Parts: sequence; C-alpha cells; structure tokens
Amino acid sequence: MPNQTPNSLLRLCKHADYQRVYTASRKQFSKQMSFFFALRPAQGPDGKPTRSATPGPRIGLTVGKVMGKAVDRNRIKRRMRECIRRNASLLTAPVDVILHPRRVVLELEFAKLDREVAQVFRTVQSTLNKQATPPASPQERQ
Repeated sequence: MPNQTPNSLLRLCKHADYQRVYTASRKQFSKQMSFFFALRPAQGPDGKPTRSATPGPRIGLTVGKVMGKAVDRNRIKRRMRECIRRNASLLTAPVDVILHPRRVVLELEFAKLDREVAQVFRTVQSTLNKQATPPASPQERQ
C-alpha cells in the first residue's frame, strides 16, 4: 500500500473486520463512549494467514447520523482521532478496537476526552494481559 501515514496504519477499515470484532466481543462502557475489542486472529476463516499490514493495534471509530449533522459528526471524529493518535502507544497487542463516542464528546473538554481514551486503551490492554497469562497450577500457588 503506497503512501501510508502512521495514522492510516492504526485504522480499522474493512467492514468484515468491524463485523468480526462485534461478534467476537461484547459491548463495554466508559463515561463518554462504548467500545468493543478483539484480538486479531493469526489465521482467517479459510485457514490462510491474515494479510494485515499492521502488526500492532487497529482502531475503528463509529459516529452515526444520530450524533447530529455532518459538521458535528466530523468534529467528533477529528477530536477522537487526535486522542487515538496520542494514546495508541498504550496498546501493544495485535488487537482491533472499535470506539462509539456519545454526543457529549462534542462539548467535552479535550483533556478529559484524552484521559478517557487513554483509560479505555489501558482497560483493553490489561484485559488482554489477563487473558494471556495462564492460571497458576495448584502447586505453584502454594
């Protein structure tokens, strides 16, 4: 893919990827947004390796028409993209995350929005870390 910017490598683009994340996870909530996340599989449904150009996380953003007119939706997306860019380094695993901001994000102070996106990413990373560590055997606990 020619002319890829660092932000475009972080994006979740394909409809099939969004659908996979929705079916593989359940909705979780923070104060100003809801989010979904799922580890990216190493193999596709056909058994072939997936051809993702991104070894790390990919983040998708969904801002529907219920959020207001196009001007408002675009402003929400710009603010969210900047917060994502600033906090993407908190995610280290090959995970796909989808964020659904609420309309209040439009008027929310940017520093608060930035902290909330960081908290969502920390939650995702800590959940993945807990899933990755196998439970201790009874002999190891003693």
